[in-house]
Amino acid sequence: MSRYAVGIDLGTTHSALAVAPLDDERARPEVLEVLQLVARGQVEARPLLPSFVYFAHASEGPQALPWDAARTFAVGELARSRGVDAPARVIASAKSWLSHPTVDRRAGILPPGAPEDVEKISPVEASWRILEHLQEAFDARFGGGDAALAAQDVVITVPASFDASARELTVEAALAAGVEHPTLLEEPQAALYAWVLAIGDAWRAQVRPGDVVLVVDVGGGTSDFSAIAAVERDGALELVRVAVGDHILLGGDNMDLALAHLVRQKLEADGKTVDRWQQASLAHACRGAKERLLGDASLDAAPIVVASKGAALLGATLCTELTRAEITRALVDGFFPEVASDARPVTRARAGLTQLGLPYASDPAITRHLASFLSRQASALAKLEGAARSEEGRAPGLLHPTAVLFNGGVMKAGALRDRVVGALDAWLAADGAPPVRVLEGADLDLAVARGACSYALVRRGRGLRIRGGTARAYYVGIEGAVPAVPGVEPPVSAMCVAPFGMEEGTEATLPPHELGVVVGEACRFRFFGSTVRRDDAPGTTLDEWKPGELDELPPVEVTLPAEGRREGDVVPVRLRSSVTEVGTLLLEAEPLRPLEVGERWRVELSVRGDP
Repeated sequence: MSRYAVGIDLGTTHSALAVAPLDDERARPEVLEVLQLVARGQVEARPLLPSFVYFAHASEGPQALPWDAARTFAVGELARSRGVDAPARVIASAKSWLSHPTVDRRAGILPPGAPEDVEKISPVEASWRILEHLQEAFDARFGGGDAALAAQDVVITVPASFDASARELTVEAALAAGVEHPTLLEEPQAALYAWVLAIGDAWRAQVRPGDVVLVVDVGGGTSDFSAIAAVERDGALELVRVAVGDHILLGGDNMDLALAHLVRQKLEADGKTVDRWQQASLAHACRGAKERLLGDASLDAAPIVVASKGAALLGATLCTELTRAEITRALVDGFFPEVASDARPVTRARAGLTQLGLPYASDPAITRHLASFLSRQASALAKLEGAARSEEGRAPGLLHPTAVLFNGGVMKAGALRDRVVGALDAWLAADGAPPVRVLEGADLDLAVARGACSYALVRRGRGLRIRGGTARAYYVGIEGAVPAVPGVEPPVSAMCVAPFGMEEGTEATLPPHELGVVVGEACRFRFFGSTVRRDDAPGTTLDEWKPGELDELPPVEVTLPAEGRREGDVVPVRLRSSVTEVGTLLLEAEPLRPLEVGERWRVELSVRGDP
């Protein structure tokens, strides 16, 4: 039986853990300081665990922790700092790799370009090593038995835009790390839970029926946008998540690369040469400089020092600095330009050959992505009772938020928050809508962990619950039975198996379509998702759809067991679908003429990312 409510923010750049005892009704989530190596041989407890994994060279000896004296790798502050001197031995942005749809996320591909003495690991393993460190630190603090993390109900946050495959992989990593009862929660919802927690009952004075809270979450690797509406039901105020944006790989990592490019230009202007290895180190060094300058308003500049490989270290060491003005100019104008509300992200033609890497967004302008999100979700409130009235009489081309809540370490910078608010106010003024209010009071670094812990308490009846359900409608592809024609693929229709907003732990009632599944041989299930088709009921079948309406998800490749049938048989079935408690889609095929009672085949969204 659980003794604690636990929330884990598995972040791209930092991770954190918050805990609250369940036997104290007045207890509030508190962030657990995590023991970690911060320098060689130096262990300290800090509230943030940098989400970096470092594989030490044999000459460095063990990376000892209180619970493992012989460890050969490090997670946390030491791992992050080693990225400056040994970038090829460091895994960064594991969470972004976990959501990479075109690589096998269970294959050993990290760190990219690692030396021969480093055994590469998968994005799943990199994630579970970070979670395992949190589990070990928790157990070192609270002990084993019924106080161990394995015995607690743990809430782990994921980006709202994570598809079902990335969510399932997150659960797999958690189970491998010893988290036996994980539940997933979207990060923007966690941020709002943390805000409600921070200001207490005063939140009801700041959020009123008809309000639409826009959550702008820009972290180390991703930018996520969500809209949460305040509605009145039976005299009580409820919060309902009504819109979720795309998964955009655009965040602090991109900004670090932009700053590294800026520093490289400064060094080359001084006659210095930067090789490829030093360029990778520059990105890590710029990350540290950016965090110091954005986190300490008293600093005007931060030094950048990058060493060289080989013996001639002194002569090849690169030294310069980043100033606050340079960072502000590069980040504000480069990533948050002033754009019109009809601006859209710019796409570019991609080269036929590219290096293996993360699928970063091609347009770095976060404000353009935000304008696109608000435009795509213009009708998000159309059928939501109690919220649609706030849009009456206004232009239908844009969702109009009334309040904005910031989250993510990048948004700690006041200049960036001001630019976002300025852009929103300009777009709203053009539509005749009032300016947004900024919801203050949450710690942008630790809000998600606290919010996840708060949600763990809410699940036990202690606090306000934000309703949301699935962030997309989900569809399964059905191949048409047509004669073979050279060069022509059979037509595929898409049947809705989970409507938009389907709650976790519920089942969808599908009409009695008679379909066939192939047993005993490898087959591929195709799945699609949509954030804009909100009215499709379970069983709705689409033969055609407009560009942007449906996005194809990574397929499921399985061999369904024949067990009493011939390999290759097509078995008539009916489908059942449900959303599990951790928010992943489960599709079950029940044979119309079962060979035994209860016979069925289960299909879950792919945990492999085959192209």
